[in-house]
Amino acid sequence: MKAQDSDDNERQLRVTLRKWNVKATLPPRFQEDVWRRIVHEEVQAPAWRLLLARLAAAIAKPSLAASYLAVLLLTGVISGYWQARLANTHAEQMLSARYVQLVDPYQMPNH
Repeated sequence: MKAQDSDDNERQLRVTLRKWNVKATLPPRFQEDVWRRIVHEEVQAPAWRLLLARLAAAIAKPSLAASYLAVLLLTGVISGYWQARLANTHAEQMLSARYVQLVDPYQMPNH
């Protein structure tokens, strides 16, 4: 039932759009002004906006998007591993110093 209502609405919309006629006139040199504005925007666009547009167009391809995602994931895993390794090394040094102080209270920690 809903599909039939949708078809009727689409038919009515198509009929209405075919009957629609725009009677307004465009200002003189409208097309030239539009193209001039487009060129001006392209010239004035910052480099980061152009780079972002190119990146978005490139990522729209599924194979490139998958490889980009894989690189980001790998970078995240590597940086997480590196950070954890640094934290573990720091904790190990702190625990070693505390152990030495516990065994020999006169031992000065290395700072």
